[in-house]
Amino acid sequence: MAVQPIPLAPADTSANTGDNPAPPPRSRMSTRNRILFFVTAWLVVLMPFLFWWSTWFGRALTTKQLGEYLNDNRHPRHIQHAIVQLGQRMSRHDPSATRWYPDLVRLASNPREEVRSTDAWVMGQDTAGPGFHDALLKMLDDPSMIVRGNAALSLVSFGDSSGRPQIVSLLQPVTITTPTAGRVTDTAVAGTAIHQGGLIAKLQQGDGDGQQTRELRSPITGRVRTLSTATGASVVPGTAIATVEPGEEQVWEALRALYLIGQLEDLPAIRPYQRELPEVPERLRQQALETERAILERARASK
Repeated sequence: MAVQPIPLAPADTSANTGDNPAPPPRSRMSTRNRILFFVTAWLVVLMPFLFWWSTWFGRALTTKQLGEYLNDNRHPRHIQHAIVQLGQRMSRHDPSATRWYPDLVRLASNPREEVRSTDAWVMGQDTAGPGFHDALLKMLDDPSMIVRGNAALSLVSFGDSSGRPQIVSLLQPVTITTPTAGRVTDTAVAGTAIHQGGLIAKLQQGDGDGQQTRELRSPITGRVRTLSTATGASVVPGTAIATVEPGEEQVWEALRALYLIGQLEDLPAIRPYQRELPEVPERLRQQALETERAILERARASK
């Protein structure tokens, strides 16, 4: 049997008849617009990477960069980056780190809180560092709670319990109060996780053209436990706005330090973390139990 050929589709004759005019030709993107499109798409991908790259403290620095960053007063995050990198060398007992020890002592009085906080933490990595012990003792009087806490924790490495009150305070909620009179215009939400420096409330001061807005921020990383003042309320200096409970890492480090230097009078601050509650992670609960046990054993041994 002969194979029948497959018929071809009929030709489109609408262009000839005029009944169904052909669609107009699609306009093509100009070369200039295509270049702009690709450059924009490239920047959308590149910019977050560059931001991450410039702020990630894990990026290894050369010896030359380390020295430059430690003295870059215009960019505090460069100083922090260098301190963190130096701390990693110290933890590996790298002898090359000692050449920058005078810089760590100098940075203990840096005007930026975040620099002093990182510096206080790193100086605890080497108890033989000349000047470290004295610098940390002075930092116990720092205006920043986090700097005082990190200095106290580092002093434990030196066998020094001078900062025990500061360590106990790391276990306790922080009350945010208003420094001046004004009207509360905005507040955070109770139960919200918050980073150190996170916004707790806005306070409007003055009237008319002289109005100013003051921001109240959290001195610690943690969670907003309670709000004491509603939006729109007028407040006087010293009014409590909110309480912030400390974050897990802060509590963890404080409990571990008190395991070594805690005393009986510290137990009321430790025991809330022994409860079986959803907001108390199991590792904190176990550490709180071990810390109390160690304190009780020391008390019995000293009798």
